[in-house]
Amino acid sequence: MNTTGLYPRPRVDVAPVPAVGQAGGILLTQTLRATGLANELSRALAPWRKQFSRHDPGKILTDLALMLAVGGDCLADVATLRAEPDVYGPVASDPTISRLLTALAADVDTVENAISTARRKARKNAWVVSKRGSNMGFAGK
Repeated sequence: MNTTGLYPRPRVDVAPVPAVGQAGGILLTQTLRATGLANELSRALAPWRKQFSRHDPGKILTDLALMLAVGGDCLADVATLRAEPDVYGPVASDPTISRLLTALAADVDTVENAISTARRKARKNAWVVSKRGSNMGFAGK
């Protein structure tokens, strides 16, 4: 497994087991990597990271989004990501997530601007990636 970036790169293993498992989550983590959204959020939310903290605020927020995307509907459902460290890497505990959300809620306007900036940068990255792919004959053909 390659661990560059905020999410691991799982190796694909062809096995005679008819199970998909976390395929959707893997696709989403690859999208985060390709667009750079996770890294942009990490940079944008760096001011809210405690000095000796283990978990990055940007990754915590992307983990929450991933949890919702794979079917979770409450904070405790982040345990589904925590149960798959080879796919999602280290996932913060529920209390750590709660503390971050409390800190971010104390400065909503600044946080919202930081997240919007990160999203804009990721959107630009996505266009670059999609143009590169379409020039190579992969996208939209």
